Amino acid sequence: MSPSEADDWAGQVEAQRRAKREHFRDSPRSPLPASMRGDAFPGLDYYEADPAYRFVLPLHEHDEAETVTVETTADGEQTYSRLGEFRFAVDGEEVTVQAYRPVGGEDRLWVPFRDATSGEETYGAGRYLDLEPERDRVDGEWVLDFNLAYNPTCAYNHAYECPLVPSENWLDVAIEAGEKEFPAEPAGADH
Repeated sequence: MSPSEADDWAGQVEAQRRAKREHFRDSPRSPLPASMRGDAFPGLDYYEADPAYRFVLPLHEHDEAETVTVETTADGEQTYSRLGEFRFAVDGEEVTVQAYRPVGGEDRLWVPFRDATSGEETYGAGRYLDLEPERDRVDGEWVLDFNLAYNPTCAYNHAYECPLVPSENWLDVAIEAGEKEFPAEPAGADH
């Protein structure tokens, strides 16, 4: 990335984060209960944007897209197709993450993951990346940008049901990019 491309990219990451903060704080469609919005909004916390966690990669498609059932936080299940995998290195260590497609015919890819920061600096159940073909493809390859990793809605409010990260995407490395742990107790938590 050239310096001007890096500046543009960092500005885009910050703009997305700012828009999410505003949505959570002000929108009636925020996943937060009304009591945590407006002036009571505790904020969202992120790692500083780091281009070392942005990869442009081919998707290594599996010969057959296996259907997998993913458990949810509310003892439910959701079904996905395991479409392929991304391979890259973090701090010199080779990493592989599986990419899933919802079985509803949507064209996006879902890349959930847990890593060495999960439960320490980031949400314990893991984080997600959503890849949209029209936005996240460059010359036939996918942009896998962990700076855009986000917490599932259940990290903010236990009323939401979220798919759990399949164990094949539990990584031994630290992905010090994207959203950190929500800086408040999730709504609906048992005390």
